[in-house]
Amino acid sequence: MDATAPPKIDVRDVTIAYGDFVVQSGVSFSVKARDVFIVMGDSGCGKSSLLRHLIGLRRPRNGDVFYDGQSFWQGSSDEDRAVFGRRFGILYQSGGLWSSMTLAENIALPLRAYTKLSERQIAELCSLKLSLVGLAGFESFYPAQISGGMRKRAGLARAIALDPDILFLDEPSAGLDPLSAQRLDQLILELRRSLDTTFVVVTHELASIFAIADDSVFLDSETRTVAARGKPHELIETAESAKVRRFLRRGEGDEDGGS
Repeated sequence: MDATAPPKIDVRDVTIAYGDFVVQSGVSFSVKARDVFIVMGDSGCGKSSLLRHLIGLRRPRNGDVFYDGQSFWQGSSDEDRAVFGRRFGILYQSGGLWSSMTLAENIALPLRAYTKLSERQIAELCSLKLSLVGLAGFESFYPAQISGGMRKRAGLARAIALDPDILFLDEPSAGLDPLSAQRLDQLILELRRSLDTTFVVVTHELASIFAIADDSVFLDSETRTVAARGKPHELIETAESAKVRRFLRRGEGDEDGGS
């Protein structure tokens, strides 16, 4: 990797606000290409709100987001951002699958909307994407016919339909049992290797944080700003904020005080 290349994602002094209420102020961090980057924090800190600002669903009150050195918000139209956003794959917390469509039909949606592939080519790609997430042979199944963990994997298959440059995952392990969550973590790492993709993952699940994170940022709901940046395995000992250390030591009986 070129050491002089800009980061894959560069968030600069972003303020997230709804009306007069400021959720986060002055959020800044960068994400290296091919990293699995974790956005973590306590309940109500604005993790999912930040994600919506990163993918173009909401404009920051202040600040900007740069992708490969290119501004996403300043001097670009809605159409420009929509075109740029085709480089993104998104897995929503619920999985986001259409219940009235089979898994193959769900994956085919973005392929039909944004490519000129034939129906035969689309069918082949749908099967390929399902096989990549361990769901080969499930093309004709409906979401209600498979387990919660399988639905998350099917949602991930749709997220990678267009071979995205960056994948954004919102609480991917939410609602899963520990074994299914572990399998999903392993799948994320496998896809990062096979697709050469950068991941931004919003999660509060400790097992996932320590299993997949290359780097991370912690959003604090009280100070409404970034409380820590760095590798979770290092932050558990070195974070200046005791709140961050307590968050990462949940279940260990840590009673460290302060804030």
